Amino acid sequence: MTNAIPIVALDVPTLAAARKIVAQLDDQCDFYKVGLELFAAEGPAVVQWLRSEGKRVFVDLKLHDIPNTVQSAARSVARLGASLLTVHASGGEAMMAAAVQGATEGASDSPHRNADTGQMGDHGCGILGVTVLTSMNAESLGQAWGRDALNVSTEVTRLASFVQNAGALGVVCSGHELAALKGKFGAALAALVPGIRLAGGLAHDQQRTMTPSAATAAGADYLVLGRAVTAAPNPAAAMEAVWAELQSVAH
Repeated sequence: MTNAIPIVALDVPTLAAARKIVAQLDDQCDFYKVGLELFAAEGPAVVQWLRSEGKRVFVDLKLHDIPNTVQSAARSVARLGASLLTVHASGGEAMMAAAVQGATEGASDSPHRNADTGQMGDHGCGILGVTVLTSMNAESLGQAWGRDALNVSTEVTRLASFVQNAGALGVVCSGHELAALKGKFGAALAALVPGIRLAGGLAHDQQRTMTPSAATAAGADYLVLGRAVTAAPNPAAAMEAVWAELQSVAH
């Protein structure tokens, strides 16, 4: 079994706050998520700073717009040296395919293209299709889409088919849909799982959470850890616990 790759979410409002977390974790983490809050506050500068520190970056913007706009945005993000970028799978195959094209163009033009192996990943800037947000359950999903309470796993695999057809790297889903996802697509689609919590940790605003070991055992390729690490009394110790848990799965 190949261990999933942990990514720490920099869900903070300033670059200064992000710098503090990166300094606290030091060499315990080399992959960080930059989401809407931080990107809206600091823009490309935060991605550029992380790359200058030798860190890999997952830019979680969940793009959802007309294909041409998404293609241009993906091109710009990939040019910054991002390893991963999210778009909403519900935007459709054409939009996701445009994101893949834009990311390919941007990565080929990135100053990080010839950086040390692995820094941008084997896929340049991989596009991930967001299926169903982990803050939603069957009832809230049905309400949002104007339908009766839906089977979340069925909706995730349905949207994942669009992701595969668009040529994207993989999907974002909760750990609870991994078995169905991997059962249908196997290794053809990478799976990034947010809402990861250490055993006994608070769920916060997430509805569908899972521990690092359980998500890895279910087939996750990437794990996103937010407050489970960054809000811990000792973030470095929390991250060390994550690595220990992942190591135990490997054995």
